[in-house]
Amino acid sequence: MAENTEQVQYEEEFIISRRGLKLFTCRWLPRNQEPKSLVFLCHGYALGCETSMNGIGIRLAEAGMAAYGIDYEGHGRSSGLRGYIPNFDEVVGDCWEFYTSIIERMENKNKMRFLLGESMGGAVALLLHKKQPSFWDGAVLVAPMCKIADEIKPSPLVISILSKLCRIIPTWKIIPTKDLMDVAIKVPSKREEVILPFLILHGEEDRVTDPKVSKLLYESASSTDKTFKLYSGMWHALISGETPENIELVFTDIVNWLDKQISQGNSRMESEIKAEQDDQIPAS
Repeated sequence: MAENTEQVQYEEEFIISRRGLKLFTCRWLPRNQEPKSLVFLCHGYALGCETSMNGIGIRLAEAGMAAYGIDYEGHGRSSGLRGYIPNFDEVVGDCWEFYTSIIERMENKNKMRFLLGESMGGAVALLLHKKQPSFWDGAVLVAPMCKIADEIKPSPLVISILSKLCRIIPTWKIIPTKDLMDVAIKVPSKREEVILPFLILHGEEDRVTDPKVSKLLYESASSTDKTFKLYSGMWHALISGETPENIELVFTDIVNWLDKQISQGNSRMESEIKAEQDDQIPAS
């Protein structure tokens, strides 16, 4: 169970979604300082934020950022049949509803906002980006489930996820069968672009999701601010299942990338602040 520390205040709360589901939410906040940015966490399949995202939540809060998480339907402490997602669009909608409610608070109005997704959560993050491409200031994708590795036979849930991702990146003809999953055709005129700044992290020895597809996303995305890191000898669970030394290396890379984005600022936030100031100027 997540706990408070001298530097981090941990809080949790159940909310009722627009669909009437009881969903578990949690947050890691820096003590004694105003958060310098907001990071919204998207966990992996059959997991929950309280456990799988606790380490990175603490580390982000220690670095002065507020981290927020929500357990999907059927995951963690949220209601629903365990591990079953009848409609992936609804899961993305639940995340969008909760995360935008945090962003719309007065105290968060001028803060930069980032997504951080691990494994299946990487797919959730990309689909959140698709809903409103200019809304987010960046994303960290940790071993994102853009395609699973050849050794893993896809479940119906994975097939659903991959189908949704094909709509984001139609250049990939992803056929979720074991022998045909490497088929990819580039059709630039039909591509819906991934335009936000992003950092992709992947273990070279990952046997769950395919590092080659993460590299393809990095190479084909139209974003002008993108980074791909491949960790030699590391497996799938980079932020929770590696040695302490390896986890610390990954955490450091994530925090450093986010700090760089915050220090540089962005045109989205500047435009919103300018529009707000213009609205306050009395008409002559």
